[in-house]
Amino acid sequence: MAIKEVTDRISPKEYSFDMITLRFDKDLPKFERFGNIDIFRVGMVKRGAKINDSRKFPLFLNKYLYPLWALFTAIILHRHKPYDAIATVMTSHASFAALFFKFLFPKIPYIVRLDDGDPFEHYKKKARITGPLFRQIFTKADFAVTASTYLSGMARAMGYKGEIAIVPNGTSAKHFSQTYKEGELSALKNKLGKNSDEKWMIHTGRLVKKNGLDFVIRALPLLPSSVHFFMIGDGTDRDNLERLATDNGVLSRVHFHSYVPNGELPLYLKSCDIFIRPSLSEGFGISFIEAMAAGVPVIATQEGGIADFLFDPERNPGKEPTGLAVNPRDPEGIARAVRRYIDDPVLKARIVENGKKLAFLKYDWDLIARDMKERVFDRLFHHSA
Repeated sequence: MAIKEVTDRISPKEYSFDMITLRFDKDLPKFERFGNIDIFRVGMVKRGAKINDSRKFPLFLNKYLYPLWALFTAIILHRHKPYDAIATVMTSHASFAALFFKFLFPKIPYIVRLDDGDPFEHYKKKARITGPLFRQIFTKADFAVTASTYLSGMARAMGYKGEIAIVPNGTSAKHFSQTYKEGELSALKNKLGKNSDEKWMIHTGRLVKKNGLDFVIRALPLLPSSVHFFMIGDGTDRDNLERLATDNGVLSRVHFHSYVPNGELPLYLKSCDIFIRPSLSEGFGISFIEAMAAGVPVIATQEGGIADFLFDPERNPGKEPTGLAVNPRDPEGIARAVRRYIDDPVLKARIVENGKKLAFLKYDWDLIARDMKERVFDRLFHHSA
């Protein structure tokens, strides 16, 4: 989605884009025009496959075979329509396709884009497993674009020595800040089973270990019974979170909800009271910005890229507060932050106002697309900015 949001705002007369990606679901087309991008899908497939199926045979083989399929596809496409640059978005085994293309066509500029939310130890593990080859994803790049200050440091630590442009992910601030009639909000709250005297914390995104959601569940016994935790999304940690809620006697206060389309997400955010994700690591975290644009106060750690936009009234006294910061793995700290929002409506209103202002002034897609064009594409191809 982020790629589409940027490329849709760039004239196809100036730049055109191809994307080679994995096709693990047989129902997905091999080729698709998506906005201003031509998408080519490769890989082993299964009809109706889900994300978790990618860990099972035979789809798990895609992890190892995809770089070669993507490379061969890129070579064929390059022969018909020569590329002026090649890029990898997020660094993983899939990035080897772009690296191998760079080996074959060394004069073509190679861009590495970092959005990853994994901790640095994860990178070091990859480097140990694949040896110097993984580090070359960084060292062979001609230009690096990162989503945060933290990820820029990550690129340097992996050996990249060239120019870096920090261009964060964005959001449609106008879309997430839209207002709803009270009847619409009430209807959704009734559907979800949210009572008027309850305070619901909401999380949107993957249910995975790095998001620290288990510590939110551990915080619930420390909070009034009227405080609930509502999670939108799915992931490998879903079963563990449900068991933890049962073990802590709070299963009735923990609510799981499947994926919600982006068009409906603002309504769900505005139906809740606090956005929370106490991440153990985070490359950037666009869900926080979406919540800010929606006018929902945020609780988060300041791990990784979150520190670029989450300013706490005590930890960042020189900045206007945009949220409340907690330490990783700290249920007691989470409970204190929740109580602070409940007990201090003046501070809550101040944080909401500052967060919404930040989303509009720094993270709207129109601004991000302009930065990507002027600071990356125009600069790389020596166009006048």
